[in-house]
Amino acid sequence: MELKSALIAVMGISLVGFGLLYAAGRLIGSRENALGLEEDASGKAGRGARDSFARALSAFAMRSYAVWMRLPPLRYYAVKIRKRLAPVHRLDEFELRRETMKFAYFSGGAYITVIGVLAVINPNWIFVLSLLIAGAVIQSVLLDGYVNRQETRLLEQMLDFFAAVRHAYHRHGMAADAIEEAGENTGREIGIHAHMIGEALTDANPDEALEKYYETAPNRFLKAFAGISRLVLEYGDRKRAQGSLYLRGITSLTGEIQLELIRKNRLDYLLKGLHVIALMPVFFTKPVEVWARSQFPQMDQFYLSKAGMAIKIGLFLIILLCYLLLQKLKSEEETAYRAGEAKVPWEARLLKLRGLGTLCQWFVPQPATEAYHKLTRLLKDTNHTLPVKLFQMRRVALFVSGLLFTLAAVFTLHHLSRQYILLEPPDGAVFFGSLTKEEAREARVQAELDARVMKQLDMAGDAQVDEVAESAASVMSRGATVPTREEIFAAAQRIQGKLQRWNDEYLKWWELLFALLAGGAGYYFPLWTLMFQRSMRLMDMRHEVYQFQTMITILRELERISVEEILEWLASYAVIFRTPLQKCLLDYGHGAEVALAELKREVVLEEFVRLADKLLLASEKITIADAFDDLDSEMSYHFERRRLDYEKSIDVKAGFGRMIGFAPMYSLVFAYLVIPLIWMSFQQMGLYFEQIQKL
Repeated sequence: MELKSALIAVMGISLVGFGLLYAAGRLIGSRENALGLEEDASGKAGRGARDSFARALSAFAMRSYAVWMRLPPLRYYAVKIRKRLAPVHRLDEFELRRETMKFAYFSGGAYITVIGVLAVINPNWIFVLSLLIAGAVIQSVLLDGYVNRQETRLLEQMLDFFAAVRHAYHRHGMAADAIEEAGENTGREIGIHAHMIGEALTDANPDEALEKYYETAPNRFLKAFAGISRLVLEYGDRKRAQGSLYLRGITSLTGEIQLELIRKNRLDYLLKGLHVIALMPVFFTKPVEVWARSQFPQMDQFYLSKAGMAIKIGLFLIILLCYLLLQKLKSEEETAYRAGEAKVPWEARLLKLRGLGTLCQWFVPQPATEAYHKLTRLLKDTNHTLPVKLFQMRRVALFVSGLLFTLAAVFTLHHLSRQYILLEPPDGAVFFGSLTKEEAREARVQAELDARVMKQLDMAGDAQVDEVAESAASVMSRGATVPTREEIFAAAQRIQGKLQRWNDEYLKWWELLFALLAGGAGYYFPLWTLMFQRSMRLMDMRHEVYQFQTMITILRELERISVEEILEWLASYAVIFRTPLQKCLLDYGHGAEVALAELKREVVLEEFVRLADKLLLASEKITIADAFDDLDSEMSYHFERRRLDYEKSIDVKAGFGRMIGFAPMYSLVFAYLVIPLIWMSFQQMGLYFEQIQKL
């Protein structure tokens, strides 16, 4: 009951703390009202009360944010939420802080309350630990859903914003004026971005201002819109038979956003609820175990044995793995790649420790070898900022962590198995139902007697039956009744079997091999992750090439535009291809042909290579307009191709999602209930055969 009392105290303190914080917020709000923030209450008292309450909550959130930033545990949680919300609210610091604290209080309060209530109902350390893990997972799911709704709302506002820009551009004929007017008549989130884009376009140095905005833009569509607006503002619009260049660029972006919204909504619909289904076994493991142990007494031997605990650990790992795979399937970062976000977390500090640098050097391939070239290429293709040495340090650290964690788990299981063998009651003949109180008391007495005899024999696994019988007789004779020879002999055989099983709990060679395999999986996990990221970035690379083509459709219409100027515009806009484009610009002065040929070798994507070929032709023989004369039809082809790719990927993800989402439930039923029942049936069958042979 000590755990139960502690949990009740923690829940009570948490509820009181939230109540005090809420009261403090109301007090702060009332003080602000007293200082003159109340509105004129001539007929709008209801709205004034709501505004007053909103201001009080806003002030409470801002002051809470300052308090949380001073406390390390709360600061870590708040910073984690802030990082996820930053792409949407990055340009509004106050709104970002308010949204961060709103979600932190909501999720934190629900987390503590639900876990506290469930833990009070079932005060068990394993159950509480599983609840903490499940709660952390659910919080991450809620945060992902909240961010996804914010991003979807921003995309929907962008459709209205682009429609308003088209209407205003028809009236004014000026991109900057149209953006400012449209931003005032649309949603608050997109209005902030419209204001920032308008300020950047009218800045004294618009190129530098746009570079700063590109770093904070929440998605690629706003970056493309800002770049197109800058081109039209500098070079002017060109009206051809197909219409205005500026409006055609906005039309292509509108089609892209509509395609993205359809993908998001459909994927969310098909994968909705699978996270909850994958987490349900966490809450049903204990009820299933309690039911099985109450209905089948021999199930105690399985659930408390090493095999039962290994299955329980494996079930939790399956739940965690399925959740992570579902997160990858539903990841909304598929088209939101950002270069340069990777940071060096801890590898450099580990290398400073004595001896680790020399040890890590053994695992770093030589610079002139093919393995070093492949690893360097993989890091470059994924825009990973770690050098090869630090990346190998990460792999070595994960190998050691996996090895030590597995060995610790194996030794813990051996220790728990030995403890259970000491307290294991003798096998009974009860198959269904539960033991009576008298039978349970007798089994407990026999288990204590076996433990005393085993300790008296110093846990000797090679003890003979006669030696065990003599020790058992001396212990059993201290009781109220004198044991018979048959009882002594049965107890000796039972205790000898326990001694052999107790001494058999040591590290086996196959367990050491399993630990090495777990360490090897940890060693190769970063490499597999980079390979997966490189395959997933193929879609991002194609998106960026499509945006390059959108900008070139405008640039090719401008008079006296050169290939070098096109490369400068592409480099300022690029994310994934920024490094090879900047390198090409540096080498362009020494020879356009050599620089563009090197650009083709740097990037392996077919669409980008084709784009570089056209730039190479335009720099030598033909004009830019002639080199990109088939660009409109090519863009239409790529748009339809991406639409079909979206449909196929969504269908594949939906199939995998259903399979992965229900895998933990299947594992719970078969591994935690069906397999133990089969094992118990064989055990009971063997017991029956022994009893039949004695007849």
